[in-house]
Amino acid sequence: MLDATPLLRAYARRRLAGLAVLDPAATQERQLLALVRRAQDTAFGHAHGFAGIGSVAQFQASVPLRRWEDFWREWWRAPFPRLRDVSWPGLIPAYANTSGTTSAATKRIPVSSAMMRANRRAALDVLTLHLAARPESRVLAGRNFLLGGSTALETLAPGIVAGDLSGLAAADIPWWVRRRTFPPKRLALIEDWRRKVEEFAPRSLAAHVTSISGTPSWMVLFFDHLAALHPGAVARTLYPELELVVHGGIGFSPYRTRFQEWLAGSGAETREVYPASEGFIAVADRGDGEGLRLILDNGLFYEFIRPDDLAAPAPERRWISDAETGVEYAVVLSSNAGLFAYVLGDTVTLTERTPPRLLVTGRTAWSLSVAGEHLTGQELDEAVAVAARALHSTIADYAAAALPPDAADSRGGHLFIVEAEGIAPESSEKFAAALDAALLRLNADYAAHRHGDFGLRPPNVLLARPGTFAAWMAAQGKLGGQNKVPRVIGDPMLLARLRQAALSEINSPSAA
Repeated sequence: MLDATPLLRAYARRRLAGLAVLDPAATQERQLLALVRRAQDTAFGHAHGFAGIGSVAQFQASVPLRRWEDFWREWWRAPFPRLRDVSWPGLIPAYANTSGTTSAATKRIPVSSAMMRANRRAALDVLTLHLAARPESRVLAGRNFLLGGSTALETLAPGIVAGDLSGLAAADIPWWVRRRTFPPKRLALIEDWRRKVEEFAPRSLAAHVTSISGTPSWMVLFFDHLAALHPGAVARTLYPELELVVHGGIGFSPYRTRFQEWLAGSGAETREVYPASEGFIAVADRGDGEGLRLILDNGLFYEFIRPDDLAAPAPERRWISDAETGVEYAVVLSSNAGLFAYVLGDTVTLTERTPPRLLVTGRTAWSLSVAGEHLTGQELDEAVAVAARALHSTIADYAAAALPPDAADSRGGHLFIVEAEGIAPESSEKFAAALDAALLRLNADYAAHRHGDFGLRPPNVLLARPGTFAAWMAAQGKLGGQNKVPRVIGDPMLLARLRQAALSEINSPSAA
């Protein structure tokens, strides 16, 4: 295979030079006004006076915040799936199905042709930043292993499809790029995750893989399958030319140790990305955990709202010109797929202003709180990872839920169901103690409520057997790809099913 990295290197030089002189506020205002001009003749644009908007302030005064449910009820439901000139000019050709992280209902997110082009440019940014960190790279000398969901798409109407974001992206790959990806189309269409892994594993070893992309939890399952086939083998021996592992979709902290072990000696770097169904938002341009660089010039306009203000009649709406570092914000997007002032559902903290970098802290619906402690997704990820390290283990997956006060205990608390390597269920009290200590350090409100063992119970931990979460997700038809284990479970029935699955695995004869 011809090494196309020199062509990428030429593009990367131009792109990096442009990024070096990019003015964040001016760039973002241009993006917003370009979006408004494109959509001014749509139904949404007419209703919100887009033709008269000439500044960020005028946009914020004219367009209120909306969630998906609001867009669906007010604008999309009646003409769906044929959204033509509704909130974006022309016909929307595709919809991304959300993973259901915070909701059991499938949500269809419009994906325009402009959005697909923007996503391709963002993917080039990932490779550009990789080349900046590794000038000697030959990442396009081999294949990119796309470890995602099925690429099978559902036809909603003639010329209109829906599917996982990874499936939509795979369908949009140019022919000359497709030859540089794995798996081939026949395998990529497989929907059953177990069969997919079994088919991918042997074939990928002969595919000259130089990069792998996917969600950390599912990559770990794939690595475990490879380890079962090749005991003792690691990335260095299985994929000797691997140099880049791109991950995103969920917090990386619980999986960091597993990736370090699997990549030991390989020289491959991990690079986090922040792609949402609504747009490709950020990519790491520094080391692991040092924040993601916001993509400012690619069809998205960002606003930042304090989570507690989202329900206010007139929330304070900041943007890149006046958002503060160190403050947790809910992300609000306007996009080149017809979303305007759309509450994404994610929370972030800006770590720097020039260029803007952020850390993803969780979901607006993820906050775990039973007594006002408001544990964020970032804090939960970090505390579970710390507890696992304290017991010399690594995390496969976990979920948490609030336990309200009951007749036996007037204090509320938290239940953590954790699948970890090499920890017996009887070690749950040790894990809970380490988890409690980490949460006390990470969250001052939690510490205040736990002080004197008065306001909150200690965490209740159920250590699950290996494979518990995979079996539970499979039972719901959500195994693999972009389906994510919900970190915080608010649905009592969903929690009961997971708890029962964990207890069944522990008490099964094979587990004895």
